[in-house]
Amino acid sequence: QTHGVGKMHFTPDHTRLWGFQRRDLSEENHDDNDHFKDFLVAQGYGHVDDINGLRGEYYYLPQPSQMPAELTQTHWVADRSIDFLHQRDSSKPFFLWSSFIKPHPPFDTPTPWNKLYRSKEMDTPFRPTDYQSLLTFWNHFQNRYKYMDAGTNDHLMKTMRAAYYACISFIDYNLGRILEALGDQIDNTLILFSSDHGELLGDYGSVGKRCMLDAAARVPLIARLPGLFKANHQSETPASLLDLYPTILKAAGINDYSVYPASCPLDQCDEHPERYVTSQFSQKNLGLYMIKDRRYKYIYSAQDNQEWFFDRITDPVESHNLINKGDETAQKRLKSALISRLQNDGYSDAIENGQWRIYPPKEFPLDSDPNWCLLQQDLPSSKKRLEQLGPYARDTILPDAIAYADYLQTSTFEET
Repeated sequence: QTHGVGKMHFTPDHTRLWGFQRRDLSEENHDDNDHFKDFLVAQGYGHVDDINGLRGEYYYLPQPSQMPAELTQTHWVADRSIDFLHQRDSSKPFFLWSSFIKPHPPFDTPTPWNKLYRSKEMDTPFRPTDYQSLLTFWNHFQNRYKYMDAGTNDHLMKTMRAAYYACISFIDYNLGRILEALGDQIDNTLILFSSDHGELLGDYGSVGKRCMLDAAARVPLIARLPGLFKANHQSETPASLLDLYPTILKAAGINDYSVYPASCPLDQCDEHPERYVTSQFSQKNLGLYMIKDRRYKYIYSAQDNQEWFFDRITDPVESHNLINKGDETAQKRLKSALISRLQNDGYSDAIENGQWRIYPPKEFPLDSDPNWCLLQQDLPSSKKRLEQLGPYARDTILPDAIAYADYLQTSTFEET
């Protein structure tokens, strides 16, 4: 029995089952095929457009939820997951994917969770000496289109962090509700907890993701199944989301699977101490690539034509770029392994003659247009209401989205 609940970002058709027997749909950019939105309409909240928080220029402003706690997407995901666990055929095995939108911004948290943490309790964002030298094109571009490149306000940053923590604690509470619903099957169930990306939250003077520094690229990865995993064991060997698939199959007693490069069941990770984990945000001239092993991390940004190299034993917070200053043997080993991996995977946009392909830099036209690319990230239902305003919407909102898409040299502006 397979069931999926919440955010899954399936494309090109997010409404298809994609292998699941049943799904409860709920995406950030909801449309007419959204079960959570239908639920809110039935509860008398059909007037709320931004059901997961106001975006656009409000994207990183902490904000109260427009719904009570029991009507938020976080609570709804837990409710639908619990319904499945209670209604399923207990004589058959099951697979349940419960996927929360939060703590993805906007950080809108319901009462009383929005007062759980206060800004004065939060740490000031981590900004090491010369942190600007650690940033890539994507850091600067994200800060621009997310309205976060006009100076630093640490009071705002700490309030933002408090709101982020509140979102996580509300998720933790609802995860507890799901685990409780497992009842006496909890020790016979593989539980995997992870996320799709991190959040800079002001670290390195930046927000967002699309960054290979740990603050954005490293995600939680917790596994529990008595007999498969040792209690309280922590592994220092790099692992990735690719490892979830063979782990799930092994727990289900299915051993006939091919091992993806640099992927194995999580309980076997420590048997591969020199294991590499690679990641790429591949978009031709905007590509960003990373490889790491237990100790070292190597990063390359095509738009900056620049490399970074970190020793995570001597510098676990990644504050010093050791490119051509550290262990050159390890640096060359990781770079060679990353380029080989990209070549084998067919990423010809990244490589030319066995080396990084060089692209011309892009410029930010801020001198001529100080409001350039400040993104209006409005949802479909909001756009429908804006269209009723007539020329204003056509003359302001849509051109911003087109400018953003043109700048990235893409034919779509789905994210807007």
